[in-house]
Amino acid sequence: MAIFHLSVKTVSRSAGRSATAAAAYRAGVKITDERTGDIHDYTRKGGVEFTELVLPADAPEWAADRAALWNAAEQKETRKNSTVAREFEIALPDELTPAERRRLALDTAREIVERHGCAADVAIHAPGADGDHRNHHAHILLSTRRLGPDGFTEKTRELDDQKTGPQMVTQWRERFASLQNERFRENGLEVRVDHRRLEAQGIDREPTRHLGPAASGYERRTGEPSRKRLDFEAEVAKRLARAKEAGELERQSRQIDRSIIDLSGDLEAAKAERLQAEQERQRAGMEAVRAQFEAHKVAEAGKQQVRETFERFKAEQAAKQRAEVERQRAKPEKGRDYGPSR
Repeated sequence: MAIFHLSVKTVSRSAGRSATAAAAYRAGVKITDERTGDIHDYTRKGGVEFTELVLPADAPEWAADRAALWNAAEQKETRKNSTVAREFEIALPDELTPAERRRLALDTAREIVERHGCAADVAIHAPGADGDHRNHHAHILLSTRRLGPDGFTEKTRELDDQKTGPQMVTQWRERFASLQNERFRENGLEVRVDHRRLEAQGIDREPTRHLGPAASGYERRTGEPSRKRLDFEAEVAKRLARAKEAGELERQSRQIDRSIIDLSGDLEAAKAERLQAEQERQRAGMEAVRAQFEAHKVAEAGKQQVRETFERFKAEQAAKQRAEVERQRAKPEKGRDYGPSR
């Protein structure tokens, strides 16, 4: 059974995040933030299977450089709490080949770029070594402004508005489900996905919940249900019993509905970005102190040189004055008239 997941999140300065750090982490590359001087280096990050920039047809040439693109996005925002990027996180079907998963991710990104005029940075991540091996997924990092021939322009307000934003997300969820089902049909697969919640599909079962790497690993090794699964099933049973008694099964179902993809990776990414930024700020501070110390040494050496030059100048002037006094004293002796000799 194929899984469906599409969630939309934002990257905001108010949360201590930046577009440059988010792009570097998802692509597994090194990007220097020209606005802050922070260096975000994730070249050692594993699991990045594929990356590609998707840009509007009239985008400037410099936008094809990832670092230049996201630095420009950062510099365009002036408020300290600005939303600097938006992310579509999508699950990619394990039933498709790697090439088909790439095509699905890129086609989704191209349609988003074409509709909203923004820039997209696609990064496909492999399933975690200790997690569900079917958890193929992609991060589509989007600029919050449209990108034209002269650079970034207006905000994509249709995605920010409280009324149109949720409707737009629902439309994209439906469209992404359609794209997946098209790929399944093209590849002769019978599986299908549905973007709707279970109650809307008329399915009377509890939504699946991601167990996490530890619980999943335990179940693979032992063949037994993990404590986390048992606890969750017990919790669901209790909630359903209470909901049925109170006639609130639908409300309880919505409350326990959870995404299949573990969102802890995003939290870890934010922590890693903030730790990297803090380390870079500390290094920058040490460099600034070192530079100030060196400048102080140079300044002191210059002052000492000036003092020595001034002392030599005073000595020379004093010597000249003494010589002049001696000369003046000697001058009358040479010119004195003693009168006629007798």
